[in-house]
Amino acid sequence: MKKAVPQQIKLRFAPRGGKRRGAGRKPNGLTAGLPHLRRPKLASRQPVHVTLRVHEHVWNLRTRRCFRLIAPTFRAMRARGTFRLAEYSIQGNHLHLILEAGDARCLARGMQSLEIRVAKRLNKLMNRSGPVFADRYHAHILRTPTEVANALRYVRGNFAVHAGRRGKTVPDAADQYSSAILVEGALPHEQDGPLVSEPKSWLLRFGWRQAR
Repeated sequence: MKKAVPQQIKLRFAPRGGKRRGAGRKPNGLTAGLPHLRRPKLASRQPVHVTLRVHEHVWNLRTRRCFRLIAPTFRAMRARGTFRLAEYSIQGNHLHLILEAGDARCLARGMQSLEIRVAKRLNKLMNRSGPVFADRYHAHILRTPTEVANALRYVRGNFAVHAGRRGKTVPDAADQYSSAILVEGALPHEQDGPLVSEPKSWLLRFGWRQAR
């Protein structure tokens, strides 16, 4: 009987550097698990519904002290011609925004600028430093009149939506922390100028009115 000839075990060579499965910063906070995938292509004719959440340590955004800091940031973003904020809703721990952007890159740069401005102001108010927003923003491209109409209704009445889910009385008046209260883009009884920009896309100007 012949003895078995020992064979050398082949080891898998793993070079240093490069991509590794499971490597990289893990998402955390309220948006943990949001996949870091490449953003879809965006055309200038398509509005976008963006949801932006803050960390748990950040103060309630639906207060006058926080809104007084967020509102000037919205107003300052009007100077960016390829990034236009058309509608907003401020909730306790997140923001809903309806935007227009020249393309996906303009959207990303505009959101980065907006997040930095808001984070600096809120950190100064809270007398702290560090991240304010929890992971990436969520962007839903609106491609049809029905999608735009639903997004407008959802954002303008978002506080009522949350109140209804909690079993609370839904207020009849327009939400003071949303764009539903604006008059020609500006806050009533204030002279500081509009907070939002006039939309340019057909969908956001006229198309949503044709929704079924």
